[in-house]
Amino acid sequence: TSLEIGSSGDTITIPSGVTQSGVGGVNTPAFQAKISSSQSLSDDTFTKVQFNTEEFDTNNAYDNSTNYRFTVPSGEAGKYAIYFAVTLDGETSSNLDSSLIEIRKNGTNIFGNEFLLLSNPLRYVPNNAIYIGELSVSDYIEIFCRIEASDASGGRVNANSRFGAYKIIE
Repeated sequence: TSLEIGSSGDTITIPSGVTQSGVGGVNTPAFQAKISSSQSLSDDTFTKVQFNTEEFDTNNAYDNSTNYRFTVPSGEAGKYAIYFAVTLDGETSSNLDSSLIEIRKNGTNIFGNEFLLLSNPLRYVPNNAIYIGELSVSDYIEIFCRIEASDASGGRVNANSRFGAYKIIE
C-alpha cells in the first residue's frame, strides 16, 4: 500500500507541531564536547577524559562539569553513533610507546582504539574513531585513555580533543 501526497511539482506545507517518528530524521539526542585545555595523564593509568566544554547538547544529556558523560534520556533508547577525536601527547619527542582510548558504556569497555609504538615511539598520536551501538534509557557513555611513555613520565590529552554522539535509529 502506498500513500500519495500531491503530484509532481506540487508544494506541500507541513504545519508546525508535526513530528516525525520511526526511523532517523533529526538525529537527536545529540551532543559534542571538547577539552578547553590539556588534561594531564599519569603513566600506564586509565583516566577519564574530561570533555568540559559543550559545543552543542540538544537534550541536556551530557554532563560537562562532574561526570563528563552522556546519559541516554527517557524515551530515547536506540542505536547511536558515538565518536571521538583525541590527540595524546607524550610531551617530548619519541616518548610515547603506546596509547589506548576506550568508549565505555556503564563503566565497561565496548570499543577500544590502541596504538603500540614500541619500535618507533612518537610524541603525538591522533586517535579518531566512530562506534555504532545500542543504548538503553539511563545508559551512560564515557571516554577513558591510557598512555605509556618511554620515561614513565605520563603525558596529556591535548586541548580541543572532542567526544560526541547522536541517535541514528529508534
